[in-house]
Amino acid sequence: MAKTDDAAPPKPAAKTASPERVAAFRTGLSAESRAAAWLIAKGYRILAKRFRTPYGEIDLVAKRRNLVAFIEVKARASLDDAAYAVTPRQQQRIIAAAQAWLMAHPEHAEFELRFDAMLIAPKSLPRHLLAAFDASP
Repeated sequence: MAKTDDAAPPKPAAKTASPERVAAFRTGLSAESRAAAWLIAKGYRILAKRFRTPYGEIDLVAKRRNLVAFIEVKARASLDDAAYAVTPRQQQRIIAAAQAWLMAHPEHAEFELRFDAMLIAPKSLPRHLLAAFDASP
């Protein structure tokens, strides 16, 4: 008599992020915290962190007087590498996410709007690039 195996098939292993992705995620969180602290020291108030939409994500939304800045934070080995990491495709996703943020926060729609980049690298002070890109077509 043949023995039948009534056991359920093995479940696939849960997806786990690679060590490199985990390290990159932690680096990003640390860079965003450094950038937020730098902005607060410069007189900005952080309105949102890691604002996610189906269109893209904004790392930081900060306000100072009548200005709302949408800030992309980039951490790389050097400040130059960080500057080159803000690609045109990414800029478009940030612009789309900013439009979604403004629809959710209409009280800020009349403010001056700006797209900045905050560059983070080891052994360097953060570099805040004002108006790093714009929403013009």
